[in-house]
Amino acid sequence: MSHGDVTHLEIPVTDFEAAKKFYGTVLGWSIEEAPGFAGYPMWRAPNQVSGGALVARSDDFTQPRSTVEVDSIDDVLAKVEASGGRVRTPKSAITDTSWWAVFEDPDGNVIGLFEGGM
Repeated sequence: MSHGDVTHLEIPVTDFEAAKKFYGTVLGWSIEEAPGFAGYPMWRAPNQVSGGALVARSDDFTQPRSTVEVDSIDDVLAKVEASGGRVRTPKSAITDTSWWAVFEDPDGNVIGLFEGGM
């Protein structure tokens, strides 16, 4: 993937089983936990290209969040802050070779970042 590609979509849900049934029926998504990612059920569309997760809804996660792949989360977060945005979740490890972070743009939109390889 290239710097700036949208790679992932997280959807906040209150009832995982109901959401799994809904998205499976309506959109044909398969939903299961990937090995090593317990508690983070991933969905995959029929074209096998798109993906994301059904994540527990919380007070600060109420709307779907796109994640963008970048070459350097550190560089992007510096640009976010210099451009009037705000870091909501600092760079955090997923695996030894991948990281994520979350920022908010000046309009309050929340975007995830991904760096590395799975």
